[in-house]
Amino acid sequence: MAASVWRDRAVFLTGGNGFVGSWTARALVDAGARVVALVRDRVPNGGLRLQGLLDRVSCVHGDLLDAPLLQRAVAEYEVTVCLHLGAQAMVGVAHRCPTGTFGANVMGTANLLEACRLAGVRHVVLASSDKVYGAADRLPYREDTPLLGSAPYEASKVCAELAATSYARTYGLSIAAARCANVYGGGDLNFSRLVPETMRAVLAGRGYLYAEDAARAYLSLGAHCLTRMRPGEMEVFNFGWGRGVSVLELVERIIRISGATTLVPEAGGAGAGHEIQDQWLDSTRAREVLRWCPEIDLDRGLALTLDWYRGHLGHGRPTAADDEEVGTAWTSLSRD
Repeated sequence: MAASVWRDRAVFLTGGNGFVGSWTARALVDAGARVVALVRDRVPNGGLRLQGLLDRVSCVHGDLLDAPLLQRAVAEYEVTVCLHLGAQAMVGVAHRCPTGTFGANVMGTANLLEACRLAGVRHVVLASSDKVYGAADRLPYREDTPLLGSAPYEASKVCAELAATSYARTYGLSIAAARCANVYGGGDLNFSRLVPETMRAVLAGRGYLYAEDAARAYLSLGAHCLTRMRPGEMEVFNFGWGRGVSVLELVERIIRISGATTLVPEAGGAGAGHEIQDQWLDSTRAREVLRWCPEIDLDRGLALTLDWYRGHLGHGRPTAADDEEVGTAWTSLSRD
């Protein structure tokens, strides 16, 4: 991907303060882009703060449901491409609060697309999900696998893709959707997810994708959207590490890498009933069309992630005095 694609380009990034969004913000800043990030809540351990990026990106504080705010931001910052990663992304939360999830993921997407249409922004990258496929009979998922997602989170992402297809074909936008596998890496502080929960457990006493590879996927997809797609096109791409890995195998790998070999995995979990049991993506199209492939295999990614959690959990909650140290450590990790 030519650095010139992003250098000095104004990029509107929703979800920029989240886990994957902050990794993507880092990759954009490193590529020379002028990043405008939509940030809903100011949280002490937000991704932009952990990445050391608060002074390097422009933050617009607001919500995806605030259509006038989105229209103002996209127009005033003279945005030329939007990376839409903002969403209600927790499966368990979606099960408990489906209306809020549909509001953020469907109406929020429509509001953003409308802001782009009104401002003349023709290029949009949409963060979809491998969950749109639902519980398919045949694995791995390919881009032409039927979308059978029916639970609230899955269905909200299907609806978001349909809204994007409508805007592409009706208003001539070029939109590319990323269906990523389960993303993991340093900086994910939602301990209801499998990897951070397990990392915390081993330090205290089912395809996957490392966050840096996910960020590269979004930038590759954005470059493709900017340089190769025609108006009115909607394309989708799968992004995953490779073969499917069972939850048990993943936990055993984490235990082995951590050295906490006396721990024994136990089956269970409150959210298990809301998750699709078997998921595995075929990323052949991304390799062939985008020349994208994951650079960090699972063991390497888990080792890097464990190093990050060792540093973060060992220091407790970061304070303002820790900003420089945390940012430096994160930069070293993300570029390793």
